[in-house]
Parts: sequence; C-alpha cells; structure tokens
Amino acid sequence: MPIQTEVPTETEVLIIGAGPVGLALALELGQQGQACLLVECQSRAGLAPRAKTTNVRTRELLRRWGIAGHLADASPFGVDYPSNVVFATRMDGHELTRFENAFYCAPERDDRFSEHAQWIPQYKVEQVLREHALACGGVALREGLRLCALRQDQDRVEATLEDVASGQRSTVRARYLVGADGARSTVRDQLGIKMAGVSPLSMHRNHVFRAPRLASQHHFGPAVMYWLINPDMPSVLAPLDDGDLWTFGHARPADADNDAPPEALITRALGFATDIEVLGSDDWTAHQLVADRYRDRRVFLAGDACHLHPPFGGHGMNMGIGDAVDLGWKLAAVLSGWGGPALLDSYEIERRQVHQRVIGESVLNHSYRSEALLRPDLEQAGPAGDQARADVATLIQTVKQPEFDSLGVVLGAHYETSPVLAREPQDSAPWVPGPRYEAHARPGCRAPHVWLDAGRAHGASLFDHFASGSLTLLSTRPYAHRHAQPVLDAAHATGLPLKHLPLDTAELRDRYGADLVLVRPDHHVAWRGNSATAAIAALAVARGAA
Repeated sequence: MPIQTEVPTETEVLIIGAGPVGLALALELGQQGQACLLVECQSRAGLAPRAKTTNVRTRELLRRWGIAGHLADASPFGVDYPSNVVFATRMDGHELTRFENAFYCAPERDDRFSEHAQWIPQYKVEQVLREHALACGGVALREGLRLCALRQDQDRVEATLEDVASGQRSTVRARYLVGADGARSTVRDQLGIKMAGVSPLSMHRNHVFRAPRLASQHHFGPAVMYWLINPDMPSVLAPLDDGDLWTFGHARPADADNDAPPEALITRALGFATDIEVLGSDDWTAHQLVADRYRDRRVFLAGDACHLHPPFGGHGMNMGIGDAVDLGWKLAAVLSGWGGPALLDSYEIERRQVHQRVIGESVLNHSYRSEALLRPDLEQAGPAGDQARADVATLIQTVKQPEFDSLGVVLGAHYETSPVLAREPQDSAPWVPGPRYEAHARPGCRAPHVWLDAGRAHGASLFDHFASGSLTLLSTRPYAHRHAQPVLDAAHATGLPLKHLPLDTAELRDRYGADLVLVRPDHHVAWRGNSATAAIAALAVARGAA
C-alpha cells in the first residue's frame, strides 16, 4: 500500500515512532476501528538485527490479530529450524553444553500456550506488522517527519512536525499522543521525563556479515546462537537471515581491539578462516533504566521510550509490543466511549510491574555474558582441560537456564496492583508467582490456556474465542450459563460490549477456579467468582468507571 506524503491535520491517536511498538499500537487501534497516524523520522530499512526472538506471548498476540501465520511464512529458515543454543570454546573447538528448543520455538502443541516462539530478525517482524497495520482503514503512516514540539490542553494534543528533508513544518491535532520513539525519545524529552537507574552497564559492538561456507565448516549443527567462550574473543555468533547472513557480537572494551578489523575478530573467535564480507557494524550500550513517569495527561510513553534493559533473554521488543497492546485496547475503549478514566490510569501502574520484573531478569542474565564464563584451562587438552570444561558446563546450565527457559517471566507476567481489577475474598491475599510458569486465573494474570479440541495436533485455542475489542464473560459450567444473562443485561445498559463464552468442561472449571470469569481484551483476567451480582459490580471496575 503506497504511503501518501500529505500530513493529516487531525487524528484520534498520533504515534511517534514506527518501529515494532508503534506499528503494534497502530495495528491494535486500527483493528478496533480507531484512526491513528504513525510518523517516523528515520529509515527502518537495513540489516540491523536488533531483536531476533519473537516469544510465545508476542506470537499469541499476533495470533489474536490474525497474523501469526504471516510471521511464520516470513521466517528465513522455516519454523522447524532448531532453536538450539550452543556454548563452545570456538567454532572448531570443544562443545561445552547446549540448550535445546530455547525460548520454545519448536512448532509443537503445548498446553501452556497457543503459539510457539519464533527466531526471526526484527526487521522482518516490522515488515509483517507494517503491512497489516496499513491494511486497516484508519491507519496512516508518514515517514521523514520528526517531532519538534507538542502542546496539550484538556481535550487535545497539538504536535508540530518537521519534514527532515525540506524543513517544512505542519501541525497535527490528536486526542492522544504516544511516544514509541525509542531510547532517545523526543517525546520523553519534550515532557521533561527523566530515566532512573544504571547506565551504562556495558558497551558492545555488533557486526553483520556474509559467510557462504560457515554453516558447513563446524560440527555443532544448526542453532540460533553459538556462545564462544575463549580468552581471545568471547562473543556470540548467530545466523541472521537467508543469503548466508550472520551476526557477531562482542564486548567493546577500551583497548586496541576496538580498532581491529572485524574480519580479524570474527576469525579469531571462530578458530578457522572462512570467507567473510562485513556488511555493517554498530555499537550499542546496555542500560538499566526506567522512566519516572509513563504519562503526562494525554501523552503516553511505550517501549524503549520508558524502559531500557540488556537484551539478554530477548525481552525488549516483546515487552514493548506488550505495552502497545495494553495501552492500545485501553485507548480504543476510551475512544469508543465504554472505557472510563481509570482504564488509562492503569496503563503505567500495570506495565511498570512487568517492566521491573523483566528488567531484573535481564540484568541478571547480562551478568553472565561470554567473558564472565571464562575459566583457566578451558581450551587445554588432558584432565585439567576436561575438568575446566565440565565445571563451566555445570555453571552455564545453572546460570543461563532462566535466560532460555523464561516462561515464568514471559507468560507469568501479572498485575498484582491495578485500579481496574476486581478481586473476591479468595483472591484478596497478596500473591507472588514463582520463577517457573504455573497457569493461574487470579485477576491480573494472563488467563490459563486450554486447547478446545484435545485430539488434534493444531486447532482451536480458548484464546481464539476471547473478544479482542471488548470484555469476555466466560462461564465454565452449565448452570452458570443461565446466571450470565443478568451480567449481559447490565453491560448492555451501560453501553459496555461484553461477549458471553459458555463452555463447560471439568478441566476448564478446574483451571479457572470459578463459575464466571471476566477476561480483558489482552487475555488478562479482570475478575472471577461465582455470583452474577459480583460480576455486575466487577464490570464497572474492569472498564475503569468505578
């Protein structure tokens, strides 16, 4: 779809930044019939790998949008490519240990989630999001524009945009504005919002290169990452895309190696010579930073604009897309007239809890980088080398397992505190999830997943039946179906769209622990209980009007 150059003067939501977070927000709004304008000042083209893991939760959200299959089709190696993570001294050296099916990328049915993860470069994720966002009638994208200034009153936000090439300025008025413009957010700067935490944690350099023979020159088999643990060049090597494209990342210490040709650094880490064509290099810094505020009246921050953490564990892009869905359905509810003011207040309250947990995990993962796993004698022959390698293998399996088996963080993200959650006495005590994922239907948790066709390898997920633009009332046994009608009547009287989903299986009742469950558009439980009267009271809370 062609991108027009004329800049609209009015829109419902103005989104600054057309990376994965901005595109996801536009797609969420567009699918719910809300008009939005995306503006982007920089070119998103190129081979910068950025994120490479689209985790199971993000893939569930893509399924919710109806595009998970499109992302699978865009996979450069196919979804059957093994998502193994190999730790070795060099590519011609000793294998230390490995993690198989890291991040749960294998396309196998799993009762815990509706979609497997996928190893795919971020630029391809952006292509899929962009294509489908722009297919929504109310979504517009304008490139080559930067935000110069913003002003707001009680009804609108007014943004001054400048064409990067011509310097021509235009003004856009919107009901709301969202800064999805990354680590150096102009929106955040315009609002005077500070980032708190630690920076820098470490500095790194990444190279993208073509190596036609490399995949056949080692004996470790296909993998999504090769962690190379040696004293010369501790690093991480990964296949990036078809066409024999690879990425190579390493720490960037303040020494002479900073100026060494990347071909020499890569060869040193591999342990053998191969044909290398370096296509690009970039430096990046690991941070541990969170914004003081995510909102100023009608302006919001999402993604890297409000939280930065090390990429170890693959949470960055995924957490930003989660921000977009949380904020997107709430903005759509308010713009549609059924969402109350507490719904928008809940965005920062809820997402900050997730950000803090994920940042903690990412910083811990970051502390065990390739160079931190080095031990003497690791490449030596004989008993001393054997013992060193065995010790490091044990260490790796202990400290890196949470990085590659992270369902507890990915699916266990929950909102313990929120103004739009209603809890019955059974759920009133404080609750902290464990490190391993266990499905829980407590309000604030992602709803437990259930396959509705147990005899088929791939089929109907319970999540497929949840409403994406309204609340869902799930009733889990026959007599509860009849009790749902007063709740539906109460919702209709207030203009709240509410879908009734009557299902009755012993498994479902056991999983959810209640006869009636209110599920939000983002799959999180808003309330559960056994009383229609309590459900009616919970409606007002869940839509932010209580």
